[in-house]
Amino acid sequence: MKLLLVEDELSLSRAITAILQKNGYTVDAVYNGREALEYMRADEYDGVILDLMMPEIDGITVLRTVRQSGDKTPILILTAKSEVDDKVLGLDSGANDYLTKPFAVQELLARIRAMTRNPWTQADAKLHFGNLTLDCATFELSSPSGSFRLANKEFQMMELLMRNPKTLISTNRFMERIWGYDSEVETSVVWVYISYLRKKLASLESRVQIKATRNAGYSLEEIP
Repeated sequence: MKLLLVEDELSLSRAITAILQKNGYTVDAVYNGREALEYMRADEYDGVILDLMMPEIDGITVLRTVRQSGDKTPILILTAKSEVDDKVLGLDSGANDYLTKPFAVQELLARIRAMTRNPWTQADAKLHFGNLTLDCATFELSSPSGSFRLANKEFQMMELLMRNPKTLISTNRFMERIWGYDSEVETSVVWVYISYLRKKLASLESRVQIKATRNAGYSLEEIP
């Protein structure tokens, strides 16, 4: 699951990022409202953690801009503003939840889990293609022949493929979507994970394959 963290306090941003990554999330961290809008326009996120008091563009403006564009990505406000009027303003501007600083780590994680269980994120909790099913709640990839619980990045790659069947997905898109724009990981890691998934598809006797198109990317195709 991929989250966008919008927090201008660098030390807090690093601490939250480390906590989220330790709990299996992929995180993009940005430090002002302008970057938040740019990242949300360029990529898809399962949820956003947004500070209100942001430089360049404040959090309320970010919220309103996102919702006016029709984007329903779940957004959790994380801020030092604790007055009731501030909470009401944030929620009325389109936030799904509101958590004040300082906060308990377990409460933050629980609120993220609850937020990302919203109906629009659960409508397609199980993805189907060919004789494959991917359960987005349990990370389970299954066919009539059996099942595997995928590791976090395996799941994210398979989810992207199954949400876009028969569509070429470039190595760069995998890198940006799963490892993040600023990752120092070599792009060859994509091929490594594709290899892992192909072995699982073979073990499941799947009628689906991950096809490589030279210099273009990968696509999920049904085997004739």
